Amino acid sequence: MDTKITVRQYRIGDFAKATGLSSPTLRYYEKEGLIKPHRTENGLRYYTEQDADWIKFLLHLKGTGMTIEQLKQYVEWRAEGDSTIDKRIALLQEVHDDFEKQFAQLQHNWTILNDKLDWYKGKVNGHIEDTEDFAAYLKRMNHHE
Repeated sequence: MDTKITVRQYRIGDFAKATGLSSPTLRYYEKEGLIKPHRTENGLRYYTEQDADWIKFLLHLKGTGMTIEQLKQYVEWRAEGDSTIDKRIALLQEVHDDFEKQFAQLQHNWTILNDKLDWYKGKVNGHIEDTEDFAAYLKRMNHHE
């Protein structure tokens, strides 16, 4: 019995839809060496589910603020094998530390936004006196914490 495993092949347009990236972005990632599509006998690009998983991982890294240059370096070291694990750890740690700082700033901004919304809503529903400005409100709210 022949148990040939078939691998789903995505043409670039379908792969773009599956990953949420545009075809030009996929071509750019290919040009930068971040992805390497497979080729049919006729030379047409195609991608697999494994490629989609790789793209998702790259997008997670990019979402942490990792630059294209850092991604390229990571991909290069990954291709070189286990001898570069220490370099990859150092790179990922750097990205981690930078992301942690950005995340803390985002959390602070989120808090300010929520405080401002609460202040406006309090003004509208009468829970905050018309004479109480935002700075006084914040001081009062922080005093109770």
